[in-house]
Amino acid sequence: MKISIAQLDPIVGDVEGNLVKLKETVDRCAGDGSELVVFSELYLTGYPPRDLLDYRGFIKQVENGIDEILNFSTGYKNTAIIFGAPSINKNPAGKGLFNSAFFVSNGKVLHVHHKMLLPTYDVFDESRYFDTGDTLRPVEYGGIKIGLTVCEDAWNDPEYWPARRLYGEDPVAMLVNRGADLLINISASPYTADKEMLRYNIFVNQVKRHKKGFLFVNQVGGNDELIFDGRSFYINPAGNPVFALPGFEEKIYTFDTERVVNDYCYEPIPKIESVFKALVLGVRDYMKKTGFGKAVVGLSGGIDSSVTACIAVEALGAKNVLGVSMPSQYSSESSKTDAQKLAENLGIRLLTVGIRDVFDAYLDTLAGHFEGKPVDITEENIQARIRGNILMALSNKFGYLLLSTGNKSELAVGYCTLYGDMSGGLAVISDVPKTMVYELGHYINRDREIIPENVFVKPPSAELRPGQTDQDTLPPYEILDRILELHIEHSRSSEEIIEMGFDEEIVKWVINAVARNEYKRKQAAVGLKVTTKAFGTGRRMPIAAKYSL
Repeated sequence: MKISIAQLDPIVGDVEGNLVKLKETVDRCAGDGSELVVFSELYLTGYPPRDLLDYRGFIKQVENGIDEILNFSTGYKNTAIIFGAPSINKNPAGKGLFNSAFFVSNGKVLHVHHKMLLPTYDVFDESRYFDTGDTLRPVEYGGIKIGLTVCEDAWNDPEYWPARRLYGEDPVAMLVNRGADLLINISASPYTADKEMLRYNIFVNQVKRHKKGFLFVNQVGGNDELIFDGRSFYINPAGNPVFALPGFEEKIYTFDTERVVNDYCYEPIPKIESVFKALVLGVRDYMKKTGFGKAVVGLSGGIDSSVTACIAVEALGAKNVLGVSMPSQYSSESSKTDAQKLAENLGIRLLTVGIRDVFDAYLDTLAGHFEGKPVDITEENIQARIRGNILMALSNKFGYLLLSTGNKSELAVGYCTLYGDMSGGLAVISDVPKTMVYELGHYINRDREIIPENVFVKPPSAELRPGQTDQDTLPPYEILDRILELHIEHSRSSEEIIEMGFDEEIVKWVINAVARNEYKRKQAAVGLKVTTKAFGTGRRMPIAAKYSL
């Protein structure tokens, strides 16, 4: 059977626009002789639609869209369509909706599979909106019995997860037992840095167990904090990959399930390259889907702002990125020249707005109220907030989106200033640990020097007081990042981390700092997710609470 994969980037909520792309894709694929065109999970609404699903008017748009696809399909008698969309559950005892995969041909619905396994962990909240499906059966088309699943349905392989299965049922095994010859999974599987091979190996294991070919079709694109990498693939019944589509880009591809491929080897995208591409896609789509064409970035001469600016240029083009240098009396000469050199290397415009006079004016204004109080972090934060205000003023005046530049390590322990360096519309690297920021910098410089070499070798510093460095306040980043990974991504307690050999005093300081600064993160800009546990919708910790971890 000739099957086309539509690895596309739908816009959440844009039923009409997504429908137009579906029609164009089907028309193109039918012209190439495709017998079946497969779109991703909830393609018609984009994923995740979240509380849009609570609006009856929105669901009516979806229903109209499904009817339009049925009418449209009558013009393609030899080409069927599989696509994802919400559908109404008429059982009054349920929540009212299913997450469904529609299989339509020549104006008829051949089958609707309602997703059985509804993930409710990390960023997933499907049980909030959907009911569990009960329509699992193969559908015959073109002489082949096709077993259709939606994303999580294919992930509950008991051999792959012997110790931590989340569900009691294995829809893939059930489909094979009911006669499926070919398995298809439509997905909206978000990217994380270590997920690609895990996901691929799950499907390989399913094929080896059941001796059935398996097609995986994934969404691509950035939707708010989530990034979808695509990487759709087909594994033949012998367990060998036939192809994999590129990551982080739209692609329409047609293949024949009968074609024998013996020399294809699945190669994952190297980790740091994939993180860079994910962040670029996340910035580009966030800008495009929210209506911004240009971005502004504060350039301090440090690694975080340098990497953020490079990602912005890759996503938007140099002419659409404005850099702003805001030196104070504490800014080193090298920081100013490093920012200037970076802007020249990137080909972006650089504004220089000194903050010394403004800072002095603040101090004069507050002098009577601060009399008798020692200089402390208050004065440091005033500088950060002056810079945040300047950047937001430029954003307002020229319609540029401000990209904040703080990394995950700083955000975790509160080494950042509310309404200062945390200001912005999108936090580009807020899920990137500091050590990985340096790795991204070296990746950016893989062919030529873009980020000045001095940025990599000088001690990181906020430069808010004379001679300041990050390590005056924080543990070495190599140690800090490892503790944060164990605590945030792997939910390890302080006792468990100490037992691994980490210094007790450092561990307790780090974990207390994480808890103490939850209120800051609650007010942070939307941050792009690239690790298994990001600060955002996937991590829901209390603020007004008393606990010990």
